[in-house]
Amino acid sequence: MAGRPHAVIFDIGNVLFHWHPRFLYERLIGDDRALEAFLKDVVTVEWHFQHDAGRDFADTSAELSARFPEHAKLIAAWGPRFNDSVDRPVAGMHELVAELDSAGVPLFAITNFSHEFFPPFRAAWPALFDRFRDVVVSGDERLVKPDAAIYRLALDRFGLRAEDAVFIDDSAANVAGAQALGIRSIHFKDAASTRAELAAANLI
Repeated sequence: MAGRPHAVIFDIGNVLFHWHPRFLYERLIGDDRALEAFLKDVVTVEWHFQHDAGRDFADTSAELSARFPEHAKLIAAWGPRFNDSVDRPVAGMHELVAELDSAGVPLFAITNFSHEFFPPFRAAWPALFDRFRDVVVSGDERLVKPDAAIYRLALDRFGLRAEDAVFIDDSAANVAGAQALGIRSIHFKDAASTRAELAAANLI
């Protein structure tokens, strides 16, 4: 199979599931302006990225609560209620995973995800994640996409060469990082266009 990909590596957030801090906090903050201010200044995507890089929630939440003591209760909810920041599966993508798996295509994932938050999240979706042969979690490795090191580690662990795989991610920077190592990559938009690109690679 030299030169032709035979495995698929997925991102998880906003490829397989819709994710954003808003999905949790719109349940907890009833005022729209207060919600927007909280997401802009307090529990931001950038603050959460520390967890993806391997920091413990106990440390990041203590630091943030010291800066915003008036929001300490809301900040404390982020860890135990992280799964509520996942809205729903991305339309058509779980079906696509099942189809690839049924066809015998080896499936893997590289995800920027907290080492603390991923295990309970994975446990909530066994029918999906049991189809994956391995998942590299950034928080476990203390490496994050688009750092070339996380792709190299993943390829080594998965037993793949760069040309063996197609990588799917919603982030243009993450796609570019994979492409720089020679991994054929899809900038995710939706299930239909992803299916078309996988078909072009003779994977489906």
